[in-house]
Amino acid sequence: MQVLNHLFRILSVGWVSLNLKILITMALPHKKCSLCCVNKPLGLLTLLALLTLQSCKHEKKVYKSECNVGQDFKTIGFKQLMDSLDDYDQQYIEISGKYEEDKGISALVSDSLFTSSADGNALWVDFSQDCPLYLSGTHQGLFEYNDGKFTQINDKSVTIRGLIVLRNKGKNDRYKATIERVSLVKL
Repeated sequence: MQVLNHLFRILSVGWVSLNLKILITMALPHKKCSLCCVNKPLGLLTLLALLTLQSCKHEKKVYKSECNVGQDFKTIGFKQLMDSLDDYDQQYIEISGKYEEDKGISALVSDSLFTSSADGNALWVDFSQDCPLYLSGTHQGLFEYNDGKFTQINDKSVTIRGLIVLRNKGKNDRYKATIERVSLVKL
């Protein structure tokens, strides 16, 4: 250690000295730490994943309607549905994706980083007053003003249950199909 201190005195020239001290100190052997898994890439990834999951814990909000009671829903992935829409015409499905809304837009798009929602690769979501959606256990509607604000679903990952209708392509026929009779929205 005395040799290192002597070397540090010789090389003490501002930031170069500090960086060199850090570099030399890092190269020296150290005691084993109790969190040795952090030094290994897999251990670090596991630790980060656990922290992420812990921070993302929040209660899912489920809005349901009395439409389609007793109906069986087929759970399907977004890409699989888009690739075989003809097979699901007039079928009740449950699908997850990202909901997008704006003036004249009510769409479900893929929430995958590897799938583009361009070129009409989206579903029109037709929320109907015939199927009002209420937060489970309450009389709070999905589109009602509550606690000083509306429920924000734009750009959120959602799961939707409804009926796929191919003949209805949404506003200006820009979508591949429509999800009608929406009876569940899970945020």
